[in-house]
Amino acid sequence: MALVHCNQNYALAARMLHRLSAVIVMLPLRRRQSSGATDKMEFMNSALSFPFPDLPATGTTTAVAQGVAWLRMPLPFALDHINLWLLKDGENFTAVDTGFGSSETMAAWDTILSGKNLVRSIVTHSHPDHLGLAGWLEEKYGAQMWMSQGDYTVAHLINAQIGGYAVPAMLEFFARHGLDSARLAALDKRGNAYKKGVPEIPGSYRRLFDGQIICVGENEWRVMMGYGHAAEHASLYCEKLGVLIAGDMLLPRISTNVAVQPTNPDDDPLQWFLDATAAYRALPDDTLVLPSHGKPFRGINARVTQLHDHHAERCARLIEACATPKHAAELIPVLFDRDIADAHQVMFAIGEAIAHLNHLMHTNRLRRIIADGILRFETI
Repeated sequence: MALVHCNQNYALAARMLHRLSAVIVMLPLRRRQSSGATDKMEFMNSALSFPFPDLPATGTTTAVAQGVAWLRMPLPFALDHINLWLLKDGENFTAVDTGFGSSETMAAWDTILSGKNLVRSIVTHSHPDHLGLAGWLEEKYGAQMWMSQGDYTVAHLINAQIGGYAVPAMLEFFARHGLDSARLAALDKRGNAYKKGVPEIPGSYRRLFDGQIICVGENEWRVMMGYGHAAEHASLYCEKLGVLIAGDMLLPRISTNVAVQPTNPDDDPLQWFLDATAAYRALPDDTLVLPSHGKPFRGINARVTQLHDHHAERCARLIEACATPKHAAELIPVLFDRDIADAHQVMFAIGEAIAHLNHLMHTNRLRRIIADGILRFETI
């Protein structure tokens, strides 16, 4: 059973990673764009290549590299799918991410794992579409979960609704940034939606570290931690195969959600994201990127450039819009070309608006004004 941690290679790999400054960061979630912006993104994606045009049907797999299979599972959101990965691990298998906690996803796993021995799941981060069925896979198939400590901890805090990770703290935070009572009420009614997607979290786990080498069958995968989308997002890079399992950090057609959290209200996660994605340039440009959403692609440098340009353009919009003081909620249409009512998308949208505003404040392009308990931002 190939469950070797490769401790003998850990120190060397960590030193090499430090020299390369390959600190990959978090990317993040589900921006929907107007037709004009979508057309622009489609044009930009002409710089990328997509070697696997056909999508695997639910309950089936598609081989994308030696010992690496692509699975596509359904999601109950506007972003309607997640990609998972199944790695040949000697005579066994390792899963990378587990899918949303639903009976449909369970049934798909049962079909795929028929006659197979799943020995572990490596979870890139704590969001429900990634962590959702880790507990079920452990209980039914004996798959031990591997995960970063940051995301393991956050998952438990959200599931248990503790302190600043609870819905009331989120509502108070968004209210300070101007979100109206109707959308606050919709978020309140939604409740702890996280627990619906993550019905069970394993009681123990193997901790992932930045630079750690994980042996899966004959291949070595280097953990690349990132920040900005989740607490400690773990991507996996295999130099031998020329493959990066990027998770949510590098997506081909949508930009990752980067949001400020109530527990760290003054953070600058956008800067963490920009710094981290720049480090992807250290990888060969012909690396096959396996994203959590969208199709596998090649063209890391082009995609990093596109994402950086995208966020620079969004920041320029905000600077112009904040010639007179504005709060984050009234700037959602500026960032997304439309207002947003769906509670699930509102949560992402206002979190991302605050992230851009905080970034502009940290880089001395906006000032923050507090009046009547509402935070507003004004161009300097």
